[in-house]
Formats: sequence, structure tokens, C-alpha cells
Amino acid sequence: MKILVVGGGGREHAIIKSLKKNPAAEKIYALPGNAGMLGDCECVAIGAKDIEGIVDFAVKNEIDFAVVAPDDPLVLGAVDALNEKGIKCFGPNKAAAIIEGSKVFSKNLMKKYGIPTAAYEVFTNPEEAEAYIQKSDTFPIVIKADGLALGKGVIIAMTKDEALEAIRSIMCDKIFGASGSNIVIEEFLTGPEVSVLAFTDGKTMVPMVSSMDHKRAGDNDTGLNTGGMGTIAPNPCYTEDMAAQCMKEIFLPTMDAMNKEGRTFKGCLYFGLMLTPKGPKVIEYNCRFGDPETQVVLPLLESDLLTIMQAVADETLTEDMVKFSKGSACCIVKASKGYPQKYDTGFELKINEAELAKRNATVFVAGAKLGGDDGKTVVTAGGRVLGVTARAESLTEAIDKAYEAAEFVHFDNEYFRKDIGARAKKWFTESM
Repeated sequence: MKILVVGGGGREHAIIKSLKKNPAAEKIYALPGNAGMLGDCECVAIGAKDIEGIVDFAVKNEIDFAVVAPDDPLVLGAVDALNEKGIKCFGPNKAAAIIEGSKVFSKNLMKKYGIPTAAYEVFTNPEEAEAYIQKSDTFPIVIKADGLALGKGVIIAMTKDEALEAIRSIMCDKIFGASGSNIVIEEFLTGPEVSVLAFTDGKTMVPMVSSMDHKRAGDNDTGLNTGGMGTIAPNPCYTEDMAAQCMKEIFLPTMDAMNKEGRTFKGCLYFGLMLTPKGPKVIEYNCRFGDPETQVVLPLLESDLLTIMQAVADETLTEDMVKFSKGSACCIVKASKGYPQKYDTGFELKINEAELAKRNATVFVAGAKLGGDDGKTVVTAGGRVLGVTARAESLTEAIDKAYEAAEFVHFDNEYFRKDIGARAKKWFTESM
């Protein structure tokens, strides 16, 4: 088979490494991919949002199956365009991808179908939003841009002044571009956060192993929000009883709601959950694999990913197709110092594969290109550069191995958090 994977980050690298395990995957292309993936696939310099270019490449190269991984091309209709040319895809069509493409849509969907989420209001102009905040007396409060914003379109305002500033920056200054034309203002929920990815073909919903992301740039959850500085799986806060409750009250109702809306969702549906004192509630939906959650979830998948993806596309998914190991995984993201703001790039990546293998660890590269004096050296080219993932029988061991392995992956100007998994370790220890 010839397989095309749209995207160029660590998530896509993890997907490609999993797809490679199937001997039928004779050739894998990544569009655009990155230089750190070159040992696992052929990278083609076509942007993830260049739908016409992607389709043209797929047709000319007789692609058998495509995986559209990032949110932007899904929301733009990449799956629809490929399907029109007879190319089977893993990923939702444009109508279904709106579940992430518009927070207003997703919040209204949850309200309509009784899916638990934070109380909220929608605003289309800043004056009305500011008037609402002036009358509010409960803080912190959450302000979200309606559209896609690279996972950063959410501001938690601790005070009234911060909330007013957030409204102005999103709606007037357009810090998230057109995504901030409309906003959602919602109550601040408390409790452990859990990420659950799920395979669904619109008929069957099969959740994957749970995970815990670490969004803040600094240790102890300080600093700016990022695309994710590390993850662990499974999330020890997410018990079997909680999983059963989420399946009954959130996962299946969401699948059914999308069907009733004529927007059948086929692909990976991401549930961002908050386990509140009043039960689990949805913080957000994503229409695709999370990043960096994918980098800890897929290494624990024992089943064949390509077979599952094909079953999703064919609407033949069954629960027994999906099996995960009983172990744990931890991913440490190494970023360029200064991320998510200004940072320098162009530093050589040095990876000691032998030492990684001793620790059952893998590197998933997110931001790299060919450079250096010879033009053939893999150098940094982004904020989040790579993730180092280790697997082990226990969560504590996986965390320790990931940090050990991270010492054998280096580039100048690197930065990484030293406390990935610390919250989970603490919670697990206190609950014993």
C-alpha cells in the first residue's frame, strides 16, 4: 500500500511509526513532514493546508489510503476532497470537523443534547462581552476564541480586569486572527484534567488509553499556555468507573448527537475532560489525535493501527480490534528556549539511538529541517522540537526512563519541563 499522512509534527511522526509496523505499508509519504522523520517516510514539501496540492499529489502517486492528522486541513475539507477522488481517508469530513472548528457549535451541541460541560455564553461583539464581565462576580473565568488557534485560543482570566483585557485582545486586537471574531465565556471548572482519544466510525466508539497533558510552559504549571510540554498515559485519575460514566454520559451521546445533526463523525474524536466534584464535564472536543497525547497513547497500542483506521473509514470498527498494553508511557517535550514566544532555531539535533533503545524510548520529531554548512544536517526549526517517549510497566518507571532518555537527546538552546508526571505521581501516591 501507498499511504499518505498529512501533517508535519510529532503527532504525525508517532502515527507514521505505528503505521510502519504493518507490512502492507510499503510506502509512506508525509506532507509536509519534517527532516526528523526522514528515516521513517518520504517527506514532500506540500503544506498541510494546501488541499489542492495534497489531492493532486495523492492522485498522481496513486495513494491507497490517506490519514489527515491536523485540525486545519480537516476543517478545510481535506477528507471530502480526497474522497471525491476515490481515496479512502482516516479523519472526519468538513461537516463533522466543525466540532473542533467552532467552539460555539460544540458548546451549543452539548447544551442541545444534555452532554455535561461548563455553563457558558456566546458573544459576537466586544461591547456585549465586556458588559457581561462587568456584571460578573465569579472569577477566574474562561474566555475562548471560537475558531482554531493552534491549541492556544483559551485565556483563563483570574480577575475582572484580566477578563476585559482578554476580550479586547481576542476580539479587537485579533491575537488569534479571525478565530476570535466570536468568543465563548464560560465558568471555570476545577478538578483533574483528562484527555481521552477515541476511534469512532459513527456506529461504534472505542476509547483509547487515557492521558494527561501539561500545557503550561514552566514547571509547576507556571508560564504561558503551549501546545503541550509533555504527557503521561494512562491518567491515574481516570478510573474504570469514571471511564464507564464517561462512555454513558459523554462519549456515546456525542457520537449520537453528531449523527442526529447529519454530521456523522468518522476518525479520532478527542475528549478534553475535567473531573469536577459534580462529575466529568467536557472542556473541549478535538476532531483529531491530540499532540502530544498521541506520542504516549500510540506506543501503548498493541493492535495494528492501519487495520483500525481502515475499519473506521469502512464503518466496520469493532471493540475487539483495539487493544492496549497494561503498561505506561511518558513523553518529555524538548522545546526551543523562549517558546511559545520568540525563540532561535537552526541548532543541530543529536540523538543517541543506542541509549534510547536501552530505555525502551523513542523520539518523535516535531520541528526540524535540513540545514547546517552541508545542508544535510538535521537542525531545529520550531518551538516544540521533539518528544522523548519511554514505556515501562509502571507510570513511575516510565517517567524516570523518559527523563533518563532525554539526557541522550540534545540540541543547543533547548528547554524542557522537569516535572512531567509529577502531579500524577502525587495523586497516585496519595490515593494508595
